[in-house]
Amino acid sequence: MNELAAHWALDPEIHFLNHGSFGATPRRVLEHQQRMREHMERQPVAFMQRELPILLEETRGVLGAFVGADPADLAFITNATTGVNAVLRSLVLSPDDELLVTDHAYPACRRALDFVTSRSGASLRIVPIPLQATSDEIVQRILDAASVRTRLLMVDHVSSATAVVFPVQRIVTEMAKMGIDTLVDGAHAPGMLPLSLEDLDVAYYTGNCHKWMCAPKGAAFLYVHPERQERTFPTVISHGYAPGSAESFRAMFDWTGTADPTAALAIGSAIETVGEMVEGGWSEVMERNRNLASAGAEIIGEAIGESARTSPDLAGSMVSFALAPGYPAGARWDPLQDRLLFEHGVEVPITDWPRAPHRLLRISAHLYNDLDDFRALAAALRALL
Repeated sequence: MNELAAHWALDPEIHFLNHGSFGATPRRVLEHQQRMREHMERQPVAFMQRELPILLEETRGVLGAFVGADPADLAFITNATTGVNAVLRSLVLSPDDELLVTDHAYPACRRALDFVTSRSGASLRIVPIPLQATSDEIVQRILDAASVRTRLLMVDHVSSATAVVFPVQRIVTEMAKMGIDTLVDGAHAPGMLPLSLEDLDVAYYTGNCHKWMCAPKGAAFLYVHPERQERTFPTVISHGYAPGSAESFRAMFDWTGTADPTAALAIGSAIETVGEMVEGGWSEVMERNRNLASAGAEIIGEAIGESARTSPDLAGSMVSFALAPGYPAGARWDPLQDRLLFEHGVEVPITDWPRAPHRLLRISAHLYNDLDDFRALAAALRALL
């Protein structure tokens, strides 16, 4: 275990190689969140009605600087799936319309697409992307699938199951040339990859702060281009609904009913805390995690005799490997995942991609990891496969 692991409350007996699923929040950030909770509970009315709007604006400014966006274009949400639902359910679709998505999409977001298309009669086209496709091939496959009927493309910035970093700048630019909006599911990108949403000039972008930024669970954001804000609504309509108001977009998302806002209010603490853990700040955090994932992939690849399925030029802080088919149809997870944890103390996800019985193993790397974690997984895989 490396010295940075002491910043987290993770079980020291577990080799935790699954940061990508739910993230992990440093102790200092959790302590900041708890202080905010205690302050809120001392005078809940004053906090919710008087202080919260100011605190949200302050946090929005810090987040905007981190992701390269005008704070006015950011809304706080609880997770990226909520952001995807807000955008998709704000669309007014007809049977003549078509939505595009790749086969790397996160299953929860794919179900949201199924929901809106089934209710509207619009079509859904799935674009197959081979695991080791190049950037050029990815862009061309998406372009070839688009048509005059296409209203929106939803694309991952970093695919959850396959760990592929999609060339979103090129994709967004090419779609815009065709008059097609893009919704980027950036669940994994903030904190893993440098972001400048203003330069990306995308219609919609949603990202989690609880994953690679290490904020508490329940902290995420939705970016909506100013030209799309008047027709983008949260899934819950509450007091902030005021069509045509310049402040309506943020007001609607900032208050969807009584909830604990302290996860969002701890975003600034997460940015500061993790950025201070290494001398080079967040640039070094991202580079260090990416390099560690790459080194770990070499160890795992040698152990199982397979090269990584995530191309090095399209990899971030996660890498995936194909395992022999065997994922049980309808199972919540593969039994091998249980054996790795309970017999060998390694937490790592195994997913059914593109569908059972095919399966992928995905490794993640963050500051608390070191090569010993990957060596432990390699030894376990040698014993079990």
